[in-house]
Amino acid sequence: MTGAAFALLGPTASGKSQLALRLAGELPIEIVSVDSGQVYRGMDIGTAKPTPDERRHVPHHLIDLVDPTEAYSAGRFRDDAIAAVEGILARGRIPLLVGGTMLYYRALARGLDALPAADPAIRAAILAEAAAKSWPALHAELARVDPTSAARLAPNDSQRIERALEVYRATGRPLSSLQTAARATPPFGLTSFALVPEDRAALHARIAARFDAMLKAGLVEEVRALRRRFTLDPGLPSMRCVGYRQVWDHLEGAYDRATLRERGIAATRQLARRQLTWLRSLPEVERLADAARLAARLRAGVDQLAGAASSRATIPSRPARGAG
Repeated sequence: MTGAAFALLGPTASGKSQLALRLAGELPIEIVSVDSGQVYRGMDIGTAKPTPDERRHVPHHLIDLVDPTEAYSAGRFRDDAIAAVEGILARGRIPLLVGGTMLYYRALARGLDALPAADPAIRAAILAEAAAKSWPALHAELARVDPTSAARLAPNDSQRIERALEVYRATGRPLSSLQTAARATPPFGLTSFALVPEDRAALHARIAARFDAMLKAGLVEEVRALRRRFTLDPGLPSMRCVGYRQVWDHLEGAYDRATLRERGIAATRQLARRQLTWLRSLPEVERLADAARLAARLRAGVDQLAGAASSRATIPSRPARGAG
């Protein structure tokens, strides 16, 4: 392996991004985003993207990569993340991967599953069934054929339910059974931590406060501007992001602003629960509830790396045998 990186994961609104920025003020850190929403240009408010000022002070990577009309896969993230980490290491700095898209993290840390390519015909059939029966009904079907996958998905997680059913119908095998093959690890060491608040009520309060702040900052106006600028539809991965999906429905007249707030907060809480479920399935990730303790663990890890690098740089080379 060439060099080492750290990861700081956690559920949405847990405070991991603010912690990463504080650490970057005292350590030679560059941040690599592990966020499936921040890859999209123009989607700033609803993804809690770092501000231009924050990005000027601390280098950030894997932000604003594609337009919201495009798809961005876990496989592409893995390639981009490895390239970003290797570039940071080459500059003599420390990569810190920060975010809550656990599928992206797992793709990086454990490699990718050998899954079939998307099948447009099967996908169209599943989407038609969902329109007729509802996603919870398809989730119930998934529970019969792939209970392991269904157990970690919310009944309205349309994107992942669709993919799991698509894989099953294409291969006759559950998606979960195809995710057990040995996969490649990244070409660098990776030490991973997660900030996991113990007080769920406090986390829910932060989620509500953050969504209110997003609405006040202009989230509805941001989505309205994106709809004018790009040819979008609600089935695109970008518009399925939490917050954006609910604003889309609001703009289509499905419900008023008060209901938008309620549904946006509820969807964000569901996202946090899914993230916590993912984290429990990642035993290599050290979970801590106290931000100060987690910061101390990261500082110690960075100091250890710096000390090892310094020792290597100061060890004199041995003279050739017989010299001198």
